[in-house]
Amino acid sequence: MRLFHTGGVNMKFKYTTRGTCSSAIEFDLDDGIVRNIKFKGGCMGNTQGVSALAEGMKAEEIVRLCKGIQCGFKGTSCPDQLARAIEKALDNKTDKTEI
Repeated sequence: MRLFHTGGVNMKFKYTTRGTCSSAIEFDLDDGIVRNIKFKGGCMGNTQGVSALAEGMKAEEIVRLCKGIQCGFKGTSCPDQLARAIEKALDNKTDKTEI
């Protein structure tokens, strides 16, 4: 799993997913608010729905709602991967290197 980001107040992140049909998630984190969520691949209706519902929410709230959701027997899901990406971003938002 890799998370790339650029510095600044509005930080852009790209997270390489694992165990889902989607292969990556991109999003912005702006003062604790998640914006511009885009999944690469995955079930288009589901990923667009998750993106639309999570748009503008507090990062911690998305993690609370989405962490642990499973898709079939995969042990994870696109919403769970989004929660993991946001957690990683929150933990590393001041580090300007690849993590």
